[in-house]
Amino acid sequence: MSQLSSHDKAVLNCLFNPNLPLDQAYNEELSDNIKDQEVNTPDIFKSKELETEGIKLAEVSKFDDALNMLNEAVRASPKRASPYNNRAQVHQLMKNTGDAFNDLTMAIDLASKYSQKRTLCQAFCQRGLLYRKEEQIELAKEDFEKAASLGSLFAKNQLVELNPYAALCNQMLRQAFESLK
Repeated sequence: MSQLSSHDKAVLNCLFNPNLPLDQAYNEELSDNIKDQEVNTPDIFKSKELETEGIKLAEVSKFDDALNMLNEAVRASPKRASPYNNRAQVHQLMKNTGDAFNDLTMAIDLASKYSQKRTLCQAFCQRGLLYRKEEQIELAKEDFEKAASLGSLFAKNQLVELNPYAALCNQMLRQAFESLK
């Protein structure tokens, strides 16, 4: 398996985190700060390979095949949170919101239990976005706060956007700049 370039990583980051600002896609703030604690056993290695293949299939919109591959990744190592997190993204792309929520909750549970902090942070962000989309703002804030406490700049930005005072300030700034034109 070849090493991904920083551009490839940014493309994948944009695919699996569509609301992530572009500058953060290239400068993933968690890459050096938070890592999943995993020992590369044969089962985990197999799960990672299957997960990577599932992501590649999702990139070319082969969602059913991607889902099957991610299901295999889960079966290969059921205690790994990452395949659940990525499978949730495929569920979202397929408009299966309920299944996405279930997978994200499982990813959060497993990541919490097995020190998979990077995946934990990503799952909180992804579930926070789903809650926001479903207009469950308080639940979204809770997840973004947890992700922010793990170091996610994206989650911190989401919390600012969800703050009605910050939104009002942003609106006033936009109006002020428009009047200066």
